[in-house]
Amino acid sequence: MFVFAPLNIPLRRRLQTAAVLQWVFSFLALAQCCLAAFVLLALSDWWILALLYAGWLWLDWDTPTCGGRRSNWVRSWTVWGYFRDYFPITLVKTIDLDPKKNYVFGFHPHGVLVAGAFGNFCTEATGFSRLFPGLKPHLLMLPFWFRVPLFRDYIMCGGLVSSCKSSLSYLVSRPEGGNVAVIAVGGAPEALDARPGALTLQVRNRKGFIKLALKHGAQLVPVFSFGENELFDQMENPSGSSLRKLQNRLQSIMGIAMPLFHARGVFQYSFGLIPYRTSIHTIVGKPISVVQTPSPSSEDIESLHKVYLQSLMDLFEQHKHTYGLSQDQRLTFA
Repeated sequence: MFVFAPLNIPLRRRLQTAAVLQWVFSFLALAQCCLAAFVLLALSDWWILALLYAGWLWLDWDTPTCGGRRSNWVRSWTVWGYFRDYFPITLVKTIDLDPKKNYVFGFHPHGVLVAGAFGNFCTEATGFSRLFPGLKPHLLMLPFWFRVPLFRDYIMCGGLVSSCKSSLSYLVSRPEGGNVAVIAVGGAPEALDARPGALTLQVRNRKGFIKLALKHGAQLVPVFSFGENELFDQMENPSGSSLRKLQNRLQSIMGIAMPLFHARGVFQYSFGLIPYRTSIHTIVGKPISVVQTPSPSSEDIESLHKVYLQSLMDLFEQHKHTYGLSQDQRLTFA
């Protein structure tokens, strides 16, 4: 049975829903639309524009792995304020960060569409630059998306960069400091388990970011986003089920997760792809001091990884009561 939204909803809330709708569209369909527009342009009488853009694309190919091309104007669009207020999203600082250093933020949990990471680190809606002056956040995204014409230029405006190893190394090796590489550590596998109440993080075997932090001496910062997994329901896909096997197969082929999620619609609350109005509180923890080790050993990596996991657990335990979790709810590392 569908539950429809009342007709007398304030304009402010309608605008919030519209802002989130365009964000969901950007995640799910904008890349395909940009690719189709480029192909149609190439086949039209305006093909010279497509040729010129293709030349620009060739010259600009490495930009997503060299810090990207952020736009403070795009990051400050009014629409992101409405996007923030829909949930709402809050960024919480626990300690000052030295802008002369480089940082690796480990973002947890991934959720379905990493709404908290986008709202906090790809826009100025929650005041990142005000809370952490002198730091520039860069959210890492699968390299595949930076090969899509036009779409790549749009997502780079928000500070998104490629998640390949050379991209992360570029950011955290800048001698002037001030760069923050934000990594959704759980990645695609964690997205397949993102549903209300889920507290299992795919992090136990994720050590590549630890190795690069050691190699370049970047400070590690655990970040936990309360409410991230509450935004969408997902079709049941337990490990070993036919659906999960298919999702894992598609992920191995395409490199991206295909969670079958649902929540609410634009004009009704019963079904759709719009996330639930659930508060997201993203807590930036204390940095873990990392001594630069150009050639870290397995023992170095394992030792720092254990410290990181403990810091992440401590961050969760310190704040879980504030954001509505009970004493017996605990993180599980898989």
